[in-house]
Amino acid sequence: MTDLEYTRKLDELDHLLNDPDVPMQPARVWSLLAEIAGQDRRAEPAAPH
Repeated sequence: MTDLEYTRKLDELDHLLNDPDVPMQPARVWSLLAEIAGQDRRAEPAAPH
């Protein structure tokens, strides 16, 4: 997974979890978590929004 794909998945996950206007989609949340769980990003600082 590229850095861009990783960032997009994190953004989508953030949107699903924190936007009160978006209905909860547990299957999609778990799917995104499974996809990003294997990525080792410990050495990279979080990007500011």
